[in-house]
Amino acid sequence: MSESYVIVGDGIAGSSAAETIREAKPDADVAVITDEGEALYNRILIKEFAKGKLPEAPISIHEEDWYDERDIDLELNTFVTHIDADAHEVHTHDSGTFAYDKLLVATGGTPTQLPVDNSDADGIHHFWTFQDARAIAEGAEQADTGVVVGAGLLGIDLAAICGEQDVDAHYIMRGNRWWRYGLSLDGAEIIHDALEEKGVTPVLESGVNGFKTDDDGNVVATLDAEDNEYESEFVGIAIGLNFNTEYLQGSGVETDSGVVVDQYMQTNVDDIYAAGDITRYYDVILDEYAQNGSWGSAKQQGAVAGKNMVADSDEEKEEFRWVSSYSITHFDFPFLSFGFPTMGDDECEEKYSDTEWRRLAFKDGKLIGGVLIGDIAPQGKYKDLIRNEVEVADQKDILLEKEFDPDKLALPQEQ
Repeated sequence: MSESYVIVGDGIAGSSAAETIREAKPDADVAVITDEGEALYNRILIKEFAKGKLPEAPISIHEEDWYDERDIDLELNTFVTHIDADAHEVHTHDSGTFAYDKLLVATGGTPTQLPVDNSDADGIHHFWTFQDARAIAEGAEQADTGVVVGAGLLGIDLAAICGEQDVDAHYIMRGNRWWRYGLSLDGAEIIHDALEEKGVTPVLESGVNGFKTDDDGNVVATLDAEDNEYESEFVGIAIGLNFNTEYLQGSGVETDSGVVVDQYMQTNVDDIYAAGDITRYYDVILDEYAQNGSWGSAKQQGAVAGKNMVADSDEEKEEFRWVSSYSITHFDFPFLSFGFPTMGDDECEEKYSDTEWRRLAFKDGKLIGGVLIGDIAPQGKYKDLIRNEVEVADQKDILLEKEFDPDKLALPQEQ
């Protein structure tokens, strides 16, 4: 009998794994199960669609015939109910049972809903799927006033959508700045100014107590932590993800704010792997467990998982070793974070102009991440230092030179 590989989730991680498996095992049975109603699309570009900058067509990556051509069974609108690890079976709500030799879990998460009154009212949006983007684009286009909640990388996408769609919006944040774990006040000030230029007003050190609705159940206003009222026909919320692990209950798979995997993307249960946003993986560079939600990281995790699922021996397995990056293109200047800028035990930063700033994070003397605003050209040099695990924290003056030259660094001989 041919080997059977089942992948739950058709994001970039699941799709990359399916492609890798098919290339390595032309005769194997490969099935991809997803609860979404459409095949793989570009999650990075859906924000540009919601801003009104792109039509739908360029966002799709794989049409259904892509799977047909590769003899991959794509099961859309299919909900997995539980995994029987002993029987090696995936059970679904109404599409039967899928037997597997190796299983990949790549189901990502579901946006967290605010635990306040009327948080499920019409006009309140969460941003994760293409369907979400369609509803957001329509809602923002029709709205004159709005509120965005969530001071992270998805929240600022919603704020930028309001700016592009001419929505007079307030951006409510719990801390004293946007992305307070990754930016200092100096760095955040650049972002705050850019938001205001787009007609989005930051509301700092606040929160949301609830929403007001009209008689038809449409949101009309947002109440902040001090019960100040903001008119808001459009509300965008991005306060985190609840990882989709319910169907793993009883499977024995270890979960801890996601699915725990080693550097080979393998869970603690034989023949079950995981990849993408849902993973809490062992990072061989950091030498600790970490999570990362970037597109590039998920794609590479999927490819590594797929390769290891078809490996005939442990010697053939490949470690996941990756320095991620995440960029924002909403403003007149570029923004890029790389590695793990919110972790570490040491840091340094420099502001070069009103729109140019740099911050680097270190752990045990080694560079592990950073944020670049205005000039992202040095990213490759910094990423090389991270990959090479070089101890450089004692040379911050060189690292922060505007035209950073790694050849100026004094490196230990063994490195």
